Amino acid sequence: MEAAMKTAALFVLALAAALLLSVGPARAQDLEKPVLLVAVPALQGLYRETTLIAVPVAGAHIGFILNRASALKLGVLFPRHEPSSKVVDPVYFGGPEMSEAVFAVVHGDPGASALHLLGGVFVVSNAAAVDRIIEQTPNEARYFAGFVGWRPGELAKEIEAGYWATGEADESLFFRPDTSGLWKELIERFGGASLPKWHAREVREPGGGVAVGGRTPIAAR
Repeated sequence: MEAAMKTAALFVLALAAALLLSVGPARAQDLEKPVLLVAVPALQGLYRETTLIAVPVAGAHIGFILNRASALKLGVLFPRHEPSSKVVDPVYFGGPEMSEAVFAVVHGDPGASALHLLGGVFVVSNAAAVDRIIEQTPNEARYFAGFVGWRPGELAKEIEAGYWATGEADESLFFRPDTSGLWKELIERFGGASLPKWHAREVREPGGGVAVGGRTPIAAR
C-alpha cells in the first residue's frame, strides 16, 4: 500500500511540534480526560453538525470526527493492496490535520506505538501496523482519514465560546455502524435549554467556512 497515503508515523510527536506553541488553562471543562464534543446547531463550516471525541495528549488535544463517513472505501483508495478490498465500511473523514493519512482505530492494544484514546480503544498510525490490521482483522477497526488537533488551551476556549456541547466520551461511538443520525440524536438528548449559548464571533473564510479556534477548515475529502 502507498505508505505516503497511509502512514502518519510518530504523528503524536509531529502534533506536539505543531501544536505545543502556547499554554492556557482548560477553564470551561475538565479536559484532562476524553470528552464528547457535539457541535451546537449554530456552528457552520467544516464542523457543522459534527460529533467528535477529543483526547488530551501532552497538554494539547487530538480528536476524530465520528459522523463523517465518506463515499470511498479502502479498496478504492488502495486498489493495488488486495486486502483493502475486504474492508466493508467506508473511510471516515476524521479531520483536516494530516488528512492524507489513514488511521486505524481498534479495540485492544495492538502495540506498534499505538496511542491509547480511552477505555480499550487505541489508534494506530504506523503504515506497517495499519496494513497488518487490514490483512488480519479488516473489519474490526474503523479507518479515519485525518484528525482534529487543538493547541494547549484552545479547546477550552472553544467550549467557553459556545462552539460545543460536551458530555462523557463513549468508546462505542467510534464503532457505531451507522453514524448518519448521531448528531441529531445527541442534540435531542442534550435538549435545547441545556445547550451552550452561541456567543462566539464567526470568522468567515473564503468559501463560507468558519475558522474554529484558529484552525482553517478545509473541504472533507
